[in-house]
Amino acid sequence: MPVVLEAILVSAGMMIIFGLAFLAIFLLAITMAPIERELSKIIWDATMPKRPAQTPQKGSFRDFSKKH
Repeated sequence: MPVVLEAILVSAGMMIIFGLAFLAIFLLAITMAPIERELSKIIWDATMPKRPAQTPQKGSFRDFSKKH
């Protein structure tokens, strides 16, 4: 086999292997995206400080204006 043809075949093989590896990683990323999204949501919810419960208002603005 001529050296030029061998170099072309080896280069094409490397490009095909690179493309298949990229496709495999891409498909893995698509598959893992929902899991990552849920884990991220769980972590954000766990690290957010809890808001204090709002105390119900005892009166309204009209009541305040009548008193003062």
